[in-house]
Amino acid sequence: MTCIIVEDQPPAQRILKKYIQDTGSLVLKGTFSDALQAIEFLKNEAVDLLFLDIHLPKLSGIDFLKTVPHPPNVILTTAFSEYALESYEFNVVDYLLKPFSFQRFLKAVSKASERKTTQKDPSFNDYSLPRKEIYFKSGYEHIKVNIEDIYHITSDSDYTEIITDNKRYVSGEPLRLWLETLPGDRFYRIHKSHIINTEKIEKIVGNQVCLKGGTKLPIGRAYKEDFMRRVLK
Repeated sequence: MTCIIVEDQPPAQRILKKYIQDTGSLVLKGTFSDALQAIEFLKNEAVDLLFLDIHLPKLSGIDFLKTVPHPPNVILTTAFSEYALESYEFNVVDYLLKPFSFQRFLKAVSKASERKTTQKDPSFNDYSLPRKEIYFKSGYEHIKVNIEDIYHITSDSDYTEIITDNKRYVSGEPLRLWLETLPGDRFYRIHKSHIINTEKIEKIVGNQVCLKGGTKLPIGRAYKEDFMRRVLK
């Protein structure tokens, strides 16, 4: 994937450049100290991914996202966690809280790669916009489900189960595509096998999420930090 960096601090620029170089799958096309420079670059060049700081001179990262009509996939980098919820309204790929490790960086890049693959798959074009209802294929049927009725989605090796308050549906779609399809401000992956609707949470006990109705799901170690930061904002 091609990418650019929008970051005004030289030390942070150096870290991102090193991580990008070490990843091997990313090609850095430019580094910019403010968002206005990046906007001019994007008028003439297309890239797959943007590493964007929030606190920038002249124009903040959030205002940049409001200004650019069709930005590339974005991974936000910041030292401040209070913007996490607002950032997901812009469908960002991930939110890296400084200082972040190379392992955490790789996880964010992997999400971007998955999203890029999904965007190129025309069979999922109908799922790209936020909506109140969603259709999914189950066998030879296309079933409509109200998004607000979904409690959680659980993955098995060959299929996913969509659980509502009174029904359970089986779909052949992989879990990662559900994560791209559903609104990022409500649905979050807490485990390699589980996505939950955060509006259905009753309580969190240790490494478990207790949903309304009594369902208990584990929180995976790799997902706990981001999940807790979002729900306990």
